[in-house]
Amino acid sequence: MNEIFAMGGYGAYVWSSFAIFVFALLIDYVAPRLRYRKTIAHLQGRYRRQKNRQEKAP
Repeated sequence: MNEIFAMGGYGAYVWSSFAIFVFALLIDYVAPRLRYRKTIAHLQGRYRRQKNRQEKAP
């Protein structure tokens, strides 16, 4: 089992590269979802402000 993790002396490089890759995939998965939520919140606020202006206008 240690041989699998050691990878012939290159284990530190292989596993750190794997960890960086997984971290990048995680960011690639989460970032658009956070941006989507922010955009929806912005549009909802904009819609509410526009609706309030229309109600106040004679």
